[in-house]
Amino acid sequence: MREKHLAMVQPKSVYVSQTKKRSEKSLRPFVKIFYFVTILCLYCYSSYAQTVAPVAPTGIEEIYLAKDDGEGKAGEQVTEFRTNDIPIYCVVLLESGEATVVKMNFVAVSVAGVRPETKVVTASYTTKQGQNRVNFSGRPDGKWTPGKYRVDMFLNGKKAKDLEFEIKDNLGRTVAAKSFQPTEATKPRPAKRPIRTNPN
Repeated sequence: MREKHLAMVQPKSVYVSQTKKRSEKSLRPFVKIFYFVTILCLYCYSSYAQTVAPVAPTGIEEIYLAKDDGEGKAGEQVTEFRTNDIPIYCVVLLESGEATVVKMNFVAVSVAGVRPETKVVTASYTTKQGQNRVNFSGRPDGKWTPGKYRVDMFLNGKKAKDLEFEIKDNLGRTVAAKSFQPTEATKPRPAKRPIRTNPN
């Protein structure tokens, strides 16, 4: 009788082992996919981390534009101005306190009546040892002309940064520059002839 019992147990264990093998085989594709996705994610992360290039030092920590605070000093940072915002301040914070020649070009990018890339204001200042802040200010004759402008900053003769901004009319509109075309020379008016009167 024991033999019969063993005979009955044997096929059951074979069936269980075959079921385990089948379930392991059916899981193998999922395990492979899991490993593949994990490796792919790690590869993507590592290649993304490698493509982020370090930012090259420019020598300028921060540059911003400001309106007058009402006391003749630079106020809060702004990105656009109105034609009656006089003066406009350009504040430059340097990365070090070394003596440096700081030059600013105030450039008209797209301004009606002004050739593109015209330098409107140029100023230069040499900092002293320990000084890391420079305030430039610019003012026009009269009011600013609406349009797009840019400030180019140079440190010791090398361009370090630039900053674009807009000056809008008092209604908040920017007037774009028209294309520059040569105009025909106007003919001068003929000189007026004196009127002769006949004395009778």
